[in-house]
Amino acid sequence: MARRVLGVLITVLAVTACVISSIFVFASTGYLPEADTFVPNAWSTLSFLAAIGAAVMLCWRHQWPLVITGITLVPSLLLGADALAALVALAALAANRRDHWLWAAAGAVYAATALAVLRDANRHEEVSIAGAIVGTRYGFAQIVGVLVLTAIMLAIPLTVGIVRGVRGDLARREAQEQELRAEMTRRAERTRIAREMHDVLGHRLSLLSLQAGALEVTHDPESSTVAARTVRTTARQSLEDLRQVIGVLRDGQGFADRETGSPSPERPQPTLTDLPELIAGARQSGLPVNATIMLDQATAAPVQLGTTAYRIAQEALTNVLRHAPGSTADVTVRGGPGVGLSIEVVNPLPATAPEPSPGSGTGLTGVSERVSLLGGNVSAGPTDERVFALRAWLPWEPH
Repeated sequence: MARRVLGVLITVLAVTACVISSIFVFASTGYLPEADTFVPNAWSTLSFLAAIGAAVMLCWRHQWPLVITGITLVPSLLLGADALAALVALAALAANRRDHWLWAAAGAVYAATALAVLRDANRHEEVSIAGAIVGTRYGFAQIVGVLVLTAIMLAIPLTVGIVRGVRGDLARREAQEQELRAEMTRRAERTRIAREMHDVLGHRLSLLSLQAGALEVTHDPESSTVAARTVRTTARQSLEDLRQVIGVLRDGQGFADRETGSPSPERPQPTLTDLPELIAGARQSGLPVNATIMLDQATAAPVQLGTTAYRIAQEALTNVLRHAPGSTADVTVRGGPGVGLSIEVVNPLPATAPEPSPGSGTGLTGVSERVSLLGGNVSAGPTDERVFALRAWLPWEPH
């Protein structure tokens, strides 16, 4: 609002100054020094009316800067009026564009201003302003003075307009960069959520498939009841995870809250202390797991380190369920502050290729991204011992 009021005030001042200048030129053109009186003629009146019209047109100089500049040139170039309106319009043109049209317009305004200054310098000394600067006698010195004075007068609106235009360009570029940063933040958040839900849902659905298979071949009523209860629990947890990610991704919900500084509540991220629960859940679902966990100060580990280690182990167990069903997984987690954290999950390769497992195929890629964010390293693939091994090392800074 304040900026708009300032713009209106500047426009009013510019139009007023142009009108006053046009009145002075009109009066000085019809001035008769012998009779000390003012006698206008048709030509000076036409020039005065055209100059007033050009001054009024300055109200639209920012909407149509090139057109208004051309209009304001007519009174000074063709009718003998002053060129102040053209100088003001040139400033608006320089603020809006800096191309060949600007320099062509600057040349035309320079010519119009030079003619106006030269006419003023050769009027009677009592009504001449430029004559006091460049002299009232027509000659080479006066022409040089007119050209230099005109260059100075032209440089002022050009400089003001270009500076204003550059500042406007910088402000627009900053706004675009801010929008780009916001979009990159939203994309990174979507990628993080997609990776997180891939790990969580992929693991739980793999467990659900294994539990459903066990239920299918179980004939003992008591065992069937336990397996069905486990399937129901796993399915409910999967639905909760799915509901969470849909609530965040649908219509951008969640991202706007983060940008405004009031993030939506999230489920607590797993840590190193949750690894035994992960392994116990896999065993309960029927996956044979041999686990060796030797950690120093596990409860004091950084949250991101614990979450990354948990997701690596979770993805490795999910891959065993999908690609090597029935195999035994050997999980080894060792480390401590200053030493680093190593995670190793090894399982025998199946004798025959299992049926293709549905999935995005980006699990190991997500593991690599998580590890690289912490500055660690990871390797995954079959070895000469006919086993598939996933090994990762993560830095663990001492306290």
